[in-house]
Parts: sequence; C-alpha cells; structure tokens
Amino acid sequence: MTVAGKRQRGFTLIEIMVVVAILGILATIVMTNVVGKDDQARVTTTKTSLGAVANALQMYKLDNHKYPTTDEGLEALVTRAASAKTFPDGGYLKRLPEDSWGNPLRYVTPGDAGRPFELYSLGEDGVEGGEGYAADIYYE
Repeated sequence: MTVAGKRQRGFTLIEIMVVVAILGILATIVMTNVVGKDDQARVTTTKTSLGAVANALQMYKLDNHKYPTTDEGLEALVTRAASAKTFPDGGYLKRLPEDSWGNPLRYVTPGDAGRPFELYSLGEDGVEGGEGYAADIYYE
C-alpha cells in the first residue's frame, strides 16, 4: 500500500551510468599506473639482493680478513671455503642468491677501479651488456 503523494526512491539509469563511467575512469588510472611496474620491481628487488650479499661479503671479510676469491665465489658465503679461518654456523647466507629473473648473481674480486669486488646481475636477458631492463645491474 503506497501513501499518496510519496514517490518511490531509487537510482535513475543516468545516475547508474555516471557511476559506471567514474569506476571505468578510476580503473583505467589504476591499471596504467600498475601495469608495467613489475619490471621496475624486479630491478629494485635485485638491487636489494645485491646489497644483502654485499653485507654478507663484508661480514666474511671481517671474520677472515679477506674476501672470498673469484674461484671460491659466492658459494663461500653458504658453505665453508678451504681458505676460511672462521665460518659461522649456518653460513653467511642460507642459500646462493639469484636475481629476480632466477639467474645467479656474479662475483669477481678484485673489482674494477680499485674496488675490492664486483657484484652484479646480468639483468632480464641474462647476457652481459644490454639496455633498459636487460642492462647489467651492479652493486655500488
């Protein structure tokens, strides 16, 4: 039973269309800002991994008064190298590190320009050199 003079309230078709249009615009803005960011996130994650491994290398040097040799490589942070005087239970790292694309990190000592070591990833393509996301990523 309706009371005379009262209108039933509801949304009009135009109001619903305006809300749908606004939601579409918001979805477009969000998608353009999110899509394509996964590559940048992989670069950032790889840089973070390089920093963590560099810290483990510093701890190795504090304990052993030298960095692992190039031949010993980053494996010396996981399992005791023959030349290591000190090695903590569990090692300096739990496992060999990889970059965000699943490739092993590279380690060379001594490094270029008087640096004690070079620690880097070959980037997305896994090949030396490259541009953009395929560029090598070095610990600095």
